[in-house]
Amino acid sequence: MIEPESQKILKQEIIERMMADRAMLDRLRAEIRPLRDMVRRIQPRSTTAISLVATDGGNNSLQFDPFLMQIVRVVDSSHNEYCLEAVTPTTSVDDLGAKQFDESGNPRTALGKLMAFLKISRLQELSPTMRSNEDDRPINPSWIQVYRELVEWAILFHILREKDFGTDTLIIFDGLLRTKVFAGDLFKKYLAGLREGIESQEKKNRRKLYLAGVAKHSKVLTRYRLAMMLEEVLTTDYPTYLEIPRELEEKSYLWPEYARGDDWEREGGEVNKFVGGKMFFAKFGSGRRDPIWPVDIFLQQVVEAQQILGFMLADAINGFPVPCYPLCLQKAHESAALVDFDFDVLQDYIYEGIRSSLADEGAALDIFRLQDTDPAQKRYE
Repeated sequence: MIEPESQKILKQEIIERMMADRAMLDRLRAEIRPLRDMVRRIQPRSTTAISLVATDGGNNSLQFDPFLMQIVRVVDSSHNEYCLEAVTPTTSVDDLGAKQFDESGNPRTALGKLMAFLKISRLQELSPTMRSNEDDRPINPSWIQVYRELVEWAILFHILREKDFGTDTLIIFDGLLRTKVFAGDLFKKYLAGLREGIESQEKKNRRKLYLAGVAKHSKVLTRYRLAMMLEEVLTTDYPTYLEIPRELEEKSYLWPEYARGDDWEREGGEVNKFVGGKMFFAKFGSGRRDPIWPVDIFLQQVVEAQQILGFMLADAINGFPVPCYPLCLQKAHESAALVDFDFDVLQDYIYEGIRSSLADEGAALDIFRLQDTDPAQKRYE
């Protein structure tokens, strides 16, 4: 515990640092001030809205999981399940890639279809993180998170290009429409495939599809949140939105290419390989201090931003349990979550799998389960 005298010194140090950094806040306010006149009102518009969410691997609360099991599961807001896999860090990446195709080499999964579209046959070609793990070198388990993200992008690709829609539909992706997990310029080709799918749906099926991504956090919003409040940007008593200039995005990211879209490329700079959306800030509530959400609208549909955000507002009005947040996203998260009974069942499956692998030694696992896994906990009893 910090002593009272040290607290006084620390308080003075912090005040001095904040006063010295006041110039930075003034600069942020100057950058955000011109945007006050660019704020636009959102009018609710009616259409079908669906969302796609992958189960969060970070919410793994298994009590016993020696093989670091991860569930790769993707569902939508209508409870449709598109993928269900169990993967561990030592799962063969080569075998996982082969599973995406049948014996004849035809794609059998959404990820396989995406790989076929991109004209690649191995996961190692799809992402630099998906390295072969067949040798005895240490394995970085982070590849599973990348694999989960690739599957999510692949299912979005499959839905846009192949699913039959009964009405015009807004598809809300969980997160911003930008990523760095794809190798080379494959994400650029992926975005071209999305555009083809949207155009084909409108031409063949007379269905207009809209695509946007909504994030819970953004470095751009974090950087400018206080300046926006001080300058009274997006503090209206009705739903509003604001288009964020690429210059402000670039100042917020450590890697400026994460803010470089097809609509904004510096002379002599690298072409866009990572960004598929244009960022907007949207406030779906009617309160002056209601939450502001970062929204990426698909680059080819930016001219329809007012309409897309209107669809999103109609869905967010009934948001629960998080108010003023798209309801379809919340439904998809609820469907994707592995909690309570699901985790108990998963834990039993892990025990059963280990017992099967131990064969004649399986009885030792039952003894292990009866042992106290945290004897230090007794100090609280």
